[in-house]
Amino acid sequence: MTALTVVMIVGMVLIVALIWSRYSDETPLLPDQITLPDGTSPAAFTQGTGWYAIVTTDDRILIYDQLTGALRQTIQITPE
Repeated sequence: MTALTVVMIVGMVLIVALIWSRYSDETPLLPDQITLPDGTSPAAFTQGTGWYAIVTTDDRILIYDQLTGALRQTIQITPE
């Protein structure tokens, strides 16, 4: 019975540690070929067919062409 309790505790600690390590990094990982404007840091990254978008910490959405890497559009997010 003691061994089962120890195994369950170790398992719970391991699960919490994995969740912590997964979500503790606040900056999303971007592919190497993406370069952001100076002074900009990413908050989120998503991609679609032929494009990818980066949400920045200064409340902008930067949409890039997937093939050329050229900036297609910049959208300023305004609070309600």
